Amino acid sequence: MSAIYEHKLVVAAEEIDVLGHAGNLVYLKWMMSAATAHSAVQGWTAERHLALGAGWVVRSHQIQYLRPALAGDEIVVRTWVSDWSRVTSSRRYRILRGASEALLANAVTEWAFVNYKTGRPTRIPPEVEQAFEVASSAAKPHPGQQARWP
Repeated sequence: MSAIYEHKLVVAAEEIDVLGHAGNLVYLKWMMSAATAHSAVQGWTAERHLALGAGWVVRSHQIQYLRPALAGDEIVVRTWVSDWSRVTSSRRYRILRGASEALLANAVTEWAFVNYKTGRPTRIPPEVEQAFEVASSAAKPHPGQQARWP
């Protein structure tokens, strides 16, 4: 099991906003897509959560935009679980531009595990927690990666 999941994509023309780069909501879409894919790879698909009757809902997102993503850019969204509590989890993201690994954004999502019938938080089952390795130190940027627009 790898703690850090890499989700690769290419910036589509329809994801570009009036300023000529990927819009803010696109980054959020990439984060959600990466989180869902990571969960599925670890054995926790949407169908499995439905069968369990519980799963994750977002409590908050925080995104720090550092550089723009442009049409045609190859993007890598690295994501990992950074901590757990009884009913919540934090997931971090580093959004990079392909081969150069230029850091485009840092982000974190706070998740709550809820019972689908009641909508109330419920304890994270051991089998869910055991499917993910915590990688809190992965948030540290690589040397030389600075926040700047090209």
